Amino acid sequence: MSTLLFLLLLIPTTNSLDFIYNSFNTTTKIKLINDTRIESPVIRMTNDSNQFSLGRFFYPSKIPITSFSTSFIFSILPQNPNSPGFGLAFFLCNTTSPPGAIASQYFGLFTNAVTPTIFPLFAVEFDTGRNPEFNDQDNNHIGIDLNNIESKTQTPAGYYNSTGKFVPVQMNSGENVRAWIEFNGDSLEINVTVAPVGVSRPLKPTLTYRDPNISNYLSPEMFVGFSASKTNWIEAQRVLAWSFSDSGTAKELNTTNLPVFKRESSNSLSGKAIVGIVVGCFVLVCFSLVLLYFLWWKRRRNDEEDDDVEEWEMEYWPHRFSYEELCIATKDFHNEKLIGSGGFGRVYKGTLVNKTLIAVKCVNHDSKQGLREFMAEISSMGRLQHKNLVQMKGWCRKGNELMLVYDYMPNGSLNKWVFDKPEKVLGWNQRRRILVDVAEGLNYLHHGWDQVVIHRDIKSSNILLDADMRGRLGDFGLAKLYQHGQVPNTTRVVGTIGYLAPEIANVAAPTSASDVYSFGVVLLEVACGRRPLEAMVVDEEVVLIDWVRELYARGCVVEAADSRMKGEYDVGDMEMVLKLGLACCHPEPNRRPTMKEVVALLLGEDVADAPGKVLSDLARGDDNGGGGGESDEEAPLQSNSPI
Repeated sequence: MSTLLFLLLLIPTTNSLDFIYNSFNTTTKIKLINDTRIESPVIRMTNDSNQFSLGRFFYPSKIPITSFSTSFIFSILPQNPNSPGFGLAFFLCNTTSPPGAIASQYFGLFTNAVTPTIFPLFAVEFDTGRNPEFNDQDNNHIGIDLNNIESKTQTPAGYYNSTGKFVPVQMNSGENVRAWIEFNGDSLEINVTVAPVGVSRPLKPTLTYRDPNISNYLSPEMFVGFSASKTNWIEAQRVLAWSFSDSGTAKELNTTNLPVFKRESSNSLSGKAIVGIVVGCFVLVCFSLVLLYFLWWKRRRNDEEDDDVEEWEMEYWPHRFSYEELCIATKDFHNEKLIGSGGFGRVYKGTLVNKTLIAVKCVNHDSKQGLREFMAEISSMGRLQHKNLVQMKGWCRKGNELMLVYDYMPNGSLNKWVFDKPEKVLGWNQRRRILVDVAEGLNYLHHGWDQVVIHRDIKSSNILLDADMRGRLGDFGLAKLYQHGQVPNTTRVVGTIGYLAPEIANVAAPTSASDVYSFGVVLLEVACGRRPLEAMVVDEEVVLIDWVRELYARGCVVEAADSRMKGEYDVGDMEMVLKLGLACCHPEPNRRPTMKEVVALLLGEDVADAPGKVLSDLARGDDNGGGGGESDEEAPLQSNSPI
């Protein structure tokens, strides 16, 4: 298929396309999507609300994609220079609405699927934010994206001057930046160059990328344009001019008389006005110093006193940290302390004055849920005490911003030790021990407390490793509490694709059985060394569960084990873990084992009398390598189960 597409891309076209927009107005023939609007003489990509915003604009019709050259001028200016950045992207797509795109993140282009499918979507990102989970190297870089927010290659924004020295370009300063992009369809090579307006085009590109796989993400005709998105922070993304050609070098843009955007503007003042302002400022500074001293003195008398604290807050546990404590611990939440971010907030590493290491999660509070009710839920979570859970140490509130404080896990998440070619691959004994740790932690949530806790987002990236490489289940941002026997009333599907139980798609009601399903996926991916969805394999092996089930049906399930651990494991033990993973992933919730039964099996305890024929058969070993000697009704793991 990719070869055919590549040949189609090389078919020459008879009609060349060559256009130039040195400015934009209401008569400009351009296709605007969502919040994009023309603010003559520029195009503004997103709005200034404190809500999510998405904007795209395109050349009005699809264009043939062989080779092309384009140049454009853009400006990115956040209202607060310290706020998380977003940036914008130049992209090609065979639709104006990429499927699964998240409106508030990922430039408004990409899905949050663990492994996105191959789809005609090719982008050059000009990123002004750093997301460590996508391996961003800094908060000011250029990247090549093939239908995936994680760039295939990236480099800091800047240009090479005439002497070959690299000169950085700060893209979120509001400065007008010019970009040149050239794509060669014959060699499947793309060159990207950026420089401030006023600097001649550098001879050496900022970034060069060549990959035959690019052809898989292109189609013979595609829309070409720009996309940007943002969440709660205001960032003005503007395009000032654009030229494009598919038959040669794009036309030179007129860079004279361009508007200039700055965070603050100043007006000419008379000498008397300046003197008046200086005197006024001096008086104001003196008054401010006196006021600050008074406030400092008051704070010293009782450093727990906070004007934001309300009486009802004092009833909640665990420990309430002051905002000042967390600012000191995280160096004012500096970017160098950022260790993760996602839909529920950003996580910073911190060090308390007593040298204790902590992780601080800044939660994006949902205004639809009352603050007091939310704090009651957090209070309940703080009372969970188990050696295999990431322990909450406390919380802090500043206005509507909530900060949750956890024990810091120095060895990061489990997925980084199993996937993505880690420096040191975990052996089977360590993996086995971590799986037992997590199973015991999840069993505590389901059965060991006065309330049932449904985690709802169990996956390898939410399993953290402490200093002793012991597994701890973390991220209770999606957890919901309810009394034993009570039916959850949620109607919103949450979780991660690849780990969601099949019944969630129909009823959207999480249960302990849906948690067991997610844990079963973790069992399989840790034992096999593969993600739940894997694009770079043959079609029959894309879905991990289906692949392992097929091997089980053929009586060779152990062949699914991670080849990097060959010779480290007992074959019988590995077979038991793989079968247990399949049992946990049974399509019928009532046929999955409970976490009590899972823990018992992993610890080698006798569970022959445990409820559930699937688990008891598995414990006794009464399977026939795929059900060859049993009826479909009695098979402990059905090889034809419709997952």
